Amino acid sequence: MSNLYKIFLVEDDPNFGGVLKSYLEMDDFKVNWIDDGLEAVSAFEAGKYDICILDIMLPNLDGFSIARKIKQVQNDIPLIFLTAKTLKEDVLQGYKIGADDYITKPFDSEVLIYKIKAILKRDGSNYIKSAKEGLFTIGEFDFNYPLRQIIFKNQIQKLSPKEAELLKMLCLAKGEIMSRKEALITIWDDDNYFTTRSMDVYISKLRKYLKKDSSIEIENIHSSGYRLRVNE
Repeated sequence: MSNLYKIFLVEDDPNFGGVLKSYLEMDDFKVNWIDDGLEAVSAFEAGKYDICILDIMLPNLDGFSIARKIKQVQNDIPLIFLTAKTLKEDVLQGYKIGADDYITKPFDSEVLIYKIKAILKRDGSNYIKSAKEGLFTIGEFDFNYPLRQIIFKNQIQKLSPKEAELLKMLCLAKGEIMSRKEALITIWDDDNYFTTRSMDVYISKLRKYLKKDSSIEIENIHSSGYRLRVNE
């Protein structure tokens, strides 16, 4: 799992929300935290997310209402409800709206992480579907692997076949280290000195293309490979 997965978190408690956001980010998720129900739907519409975590008892607009509006915008987005409400009617209402899980407070944050990962690994998750289709979001860039294009604010950069293959492997590593040897064998069919230097050149080209978004970084992990990161 990595910060390529974006979580939309709605929680009005400043202490709990701040701690939960930090905990999720420690596990390499990217988190947009909203603390007011009225702001939630417009904030969701302005971004791209892989999963929503919604508190139910919120000021101005409750979590159930937010979930209904979010489902109208993106029907297949996974939802997890967080709440202190344990009445059967509330739990059933959450699942009727389309919740993937319903977690009552207090809860173990590590359990929440495992639940999130399990949902995202399902065949129905947005990232898995996007990966199968060769469509990825990298910071402010959209990467269309079949068309070999990266798009930044409607500006299209065409990639060479090897550039596209390399960027795809970086994306599929999902924030973990992409093995240098594996990439060389997969793309160049060899891992000798010359193909290694060639890959370094292609990495430099990808860095140049992606530098329009300063949050994107392709790290050189000494003697191991490369890691694609999107920083806050």
